[in-house]
Amino acid sequence: MLESLSQKLESAFKRLRGQGKITPQNVEESLREIRRALLDADVNYRVAKQFVEDVRKRALGQEVLSSITPGQLIIKIIFDEMVKLLGTSRADVAEAQTPPTVILVTGLQGAGKTTFAAKLALLLKKKGRLPLLVAADIYRPAAVDQLEMLGKQSGIPVYVEREGKDAVAIARHAIEHARKNIRDTVIVDTAGRLHVDEAMMLEVERIKQATQPNEILFAVDSMTGQDAVNSAKAFHDRLNFDGIVLTKLDGDTRGGAALSIRSVVQKPIKFIGVGEKLEALEPFHPDRMASRILGMGDIVSLVEKAQENFDQAKAEKLDEKLRKATFTFEDFLEQLQQVKKMGPLDQVMAMIPGMSKLPANAEVNEKQFVRVEAIIHSMTREERARPSLLNGSRRRRIAMGSGTSVQEVNRLVKQFEEMQKMMKRMSKGNSRGAMRGLQLATH
Repeated sequence: MLESLSQKLESAFKRLRGQGKITPQNVEESLREIRRALLDADVNYRVAKQFVEDVRKRALGQEVLSSITPGQLIIKIIFDEMVKLLGTSRADVAEAQTPPTVILVTGLQGAGKTTFAAKLALLLKKKGRLPLLVAADIYRPAAVDQLEMLGKQSGIPVYVEREGKDAVAIARHAIEHARKNIRDTVIVDTAGRLHVDEAMMLEVERIKQATQPNEILFAVDSMTGQDAVNSAKAFHDRLNFDGIVLTKLDGDTRGGAALSIRSVVQKPIKFIGVGEKLEALEPFHPDRMASRILGMGDIVSLVEKAQENFDQAKAEKLDEKLRKATFTFEDFLEQLQQVKKMGPLDQVMAMIPGMSKLPANAEVNEKQFVRVEAIIHSMTREERARPSLLNGSRRRRIAMGSGTSVQEVNRLVKQFEEMQKMMKRMSKGNSRGAMRGLQLATH
C-alpha cells in the first residue's frame, strides 16, 4: 500500500539523515526530491506545491538550523505537515438523534460502492448497531444480487424491491421498513455510472432530497489517482457529501488520491478499503496513515487488529509457555492461524516500524505459510512437542507427507530453533517476540 511513494520519500530522508549540518542548500535539494516523489505519485500539482512550501517555511526556521539532530527534526516536520494534509483527526460517521440513521453511498461505477456498503454495515454491526442494506442500484446488472449475497455472508438484512423501477421510492420505502423492523441504520447503495453525467446526478440528488440522509459518503477507487480527485470534486459540487471512502487502497502503490483528495474537496477521508474480504475496511486515521507512508509503521492499528483476532486466554497461555521455554510447533501453528486472521501478511508487517524498509526479498511470502502448515501437520504430536526427535528418516517422511522437500523441512526446524532462542530472550513477561518470529519462519 503506497509502497512506491514510501520508497521515494525514504531516499530523500536518507540524504537528510546523513547531513551533519542542515543548510538552506541541502534542504532545497531534499525538498526537490520530495516534490518529485509526490508528483510521481500522481498527487495534485497544487497540493504538492503547497505541501513542499509549508515544509520549507518550517524547515528553514532557526529551530531546525540550530538543532543537534536537524535531519530527524525535518522528518518530524514532514510528518506533521502530512497529517495536516490528510485531515489532522479522525472523522466519525454521523448518527441521527432519532433512528434510523440514513447513510447514502455514492460514486462512479466500479469504485466498489456495493462492497463498501456491505463492509460498512458489518463494521457497524460489530459496534452493536442494527444496519439495513438497501439495494437502490436499479441499473447495473446483478447489483441487487451482489448486495443480497454480501448481506447473507455478513448476516445483515437487505431491503429489495425486485419490481421496483424508481430508486427514490425504494430508498424511501426502505426507511419506513427500518422503522417498523427496529433497524437503527439504513445504508443506501445508489447507482453509479462510468462517468459523471446529468441523469445520474439528478437521481442521486432526488434520493438525497427524499431521504434527508445524516451522512453522504463518496466511494472512490484510490488507484485512479487524479481521476479520483476530479470525480470527487464533481460529486461534491452537486451533493456536498460529508466524507470520502478510498476503496482498493491495498492495491495503490502511488498514493495520489489519498494525499490530494481532502485538500481539493475539503471533506474528510472516513474509511479505507484494504482488501476484498468484508472485514477489510478500516476507519481512516490521518496520523496513522502518515506514519505508514513515512515508513514508521502503525503500532496502534496493529494492536487493535490483534485484540480483535487474538484469543486473550490463548495469549496468556502462550506467555507462560514462552517464559518457561516450552513453546512447541503446536503453539507455533496456532499462532500462524491467529496472525492469518489479521489480514494480508504484507499489510500486517507494514504496521511494524522498520518492516516497510526491508528489501524486496525479505517480504513475507503468504504462500509459504501454507507450506509451513503442511509440514507441521505432517509431524506426529510427539514430534511437534519435541523437535529434537526429528532425525533424517523422520524429516524425509514429513517432506513426503507434506509435498515439500527435505531442505524445506530442515530450514523450518532450524528457523524454529532460532525463533525459540530469540523468544526466550524477548519474552520477559510478554509475547511480542512472536511477530518477528513468525516473519523469520515465513521467508
